[in-house]
Amino acid sequence: MHSAIRIALVGDFKQQQKAHLAISNAIAAVPDGPVEGVWVPTESVGRGDSLAEFDGIWCVPGMPYRSADGALAAIRQARVSRIPFLGTSAGFQYALIEYARNVLGFADADHQKSNPNAAMPLISPLGCALIGVKARVRFTDGSILRQAYRAHQAEEVYSCSFGFNPRYRRLIESGHLGITAVDDQDEVRAVEIDSHPFFVATLFQPEMRSAEAGSPANPLVNAFAAACRRRRDSMTKAAS
Repeated sequence: MHSAIRIALVGDFKQQQKAHLAISNAIAAVPDGPVEGVWVPTESVGRGDSLAEFDGIWCVPGMPYRSADGALAAIRQARVSRIPFLGTSAGFQYALIEYARNVLGFADADHQKSNPNAAMPLISPLGCALIGVKARVRFTDGSILRQAYRAHQAEEVYSCSFGFNPRYRRLIESGHLGITAVDDQDEVRAVEIDSHPFFVATLFQPEMRSAEAGSPANPLVNAFAAACRRRRDSMTKAAS
């Protein structure tokens, strides 16, 4: 029996948030467990608490975060320290903001929900809100998503009214953050960093496949947990 890998669930837990309950179910359903999810409030990361002790970081849904700076700090730590990272819904939105600010150098990149007058509204209202919508997404060949699902496409659930502003698509495509999933209208629905062990962010919510206790985990959640285990095992080996 493997010892449990530990994943930091960066977000502000709410019992009434369906996605938060689904995340716990999704982690419990990982077939190569055990996996322990530890809720880490965004405020604690914003105060400087390190996430280095964890095997992976999941920036969870729940906009607005109590500390946007905390969410951004967690994402940056995962990116720079090469800790396996998964961001879903708001986690996707803030992964794009963190990358635009700290890699591409656009300090004004922001979320229009929290900053309606943002000079660079990287995350803006969707043309049609995706609240409770289930829709097809198409994966890029060679991507982590394509490998995880073992399929070219999947149907996934959304619960959001904000997404990536298509005005800035070429800007994002110019860097190492690749667009790896789009919907039938060619709108960006997931991104990955190809030079990172595992850095995936999706506007859709893969955890919702596990909304009911006992449901199978989503293939992406399984792939994320596997990446976390690989990191833990490599660090254990290096320390021995």
